[in-house]
Amino acid sequence: MRYGDLQANPFEEVTVDVAGKVVLITGAARGIGAEVARRLAAGGARVALVGLEGDELRRVAERCGGRAWEADVTDWQALEAAVEGVVGHFGGIDVVVANAGVAATGFVRSIDPAAFERVVDVNLLGVWRTVRTCLPHLIASQGYCLVVSSLAAIVHIPGNAAYSAAKAGCEAFADSLRAEVRHLGVGVGVAYFSWISTDMVESADRHPVFGPLRRGMRGPAGRKYPVSAAAKAVVRAVERRARTAHAPGWVAGLKLFRALAPRVVDQQAASRVPAADRAMADGVRSDLSGLVGPGGRAAGLAKPAQGKGAQGKDAQGKGADAGG
Repeated sequence: MRYGDLQANPFEEVTVDVAGKVVLITGAARGIGAEVARRLAAGGARVALVGLEGDELRRVAERCGGRAWEADVTDWQALEAAVEGVVGHFGGIDVVVANAGVAATGFVRSIDPAAFERVVDVNLLGVWRTVRTCLPHLIASQGYCLVVSSLAAIVHIPGNAAYSAAKAGCEAFADSLRAEVRHLGVGVGVAYFSWISTDMVESADRHPVFGPLRRGMRGPAGRKYPVSAAAKAVVRAVERRARTAHAPGWVAGLKLFRALAPRVVDQQAASRVPAADRAMADGVRSDLSGLVGPGGRAAGLAKPAQGKGAQGKDAQGKGADAGG
């Protein structure tokens, strides 16, 4: 039975047993991806972990009985090789969790341009590459794809321009993709998380400029939430082929008021951003701009994408005519 055969109506959520299903997770060396792998494996899923930090990735795979493929989601050839390896080992792919992501500290006028562009390349274009490469296999299994976006797609705070832009792009990409592949039996969901206590967020909190800015956010938006909360939301989405996943739950309600978010951000930023902006623009402190956390360091060390890979193929694996 194909994964999608259990869903008669694409607008309705159903409960799917993940036992025996092949789940490919990017960015699985630590944080949300690693915890999702552990929880899905505990439910009987066969997990394929793809990402950087090879030693960490293999340790996670060993702990949950899965397999690891070291690959950078910005590298077409490496990603294609990893997906081919997954399919060769497991026989197919039923679920993709496009989770790989990095963050960078910095205001637009002073951030390291390479760091800004790396965030967009990993967080948005990495999702596109992952989905495009896996899509033929999801079509074959009538599977499910969960794109990890963020609360940052809804609320665009200062100092987070690259991350917000990329995650808003992820949301838009997934919404379009859902409409494109529904008739093929493929389900698509989007995950929205607030601040989760990952290594990435903890590293950002230690930043002398952006740490105080984040911690100074008012109400629940300034709190950090456990990795388990996000992982539970992902697993629930996979089991239900859900259109959305939220952690914590109040993020779902906030989406209804997103039109008001820019004004609220402007008001809260007015008293706090000028000093932070000056600190980051000061030549003495320009070294504070860049990718954060272990994942950010790994992404910074990885080589940018070189090959064209799946850009020259359609989702059935056939050569795409460039026209002209």
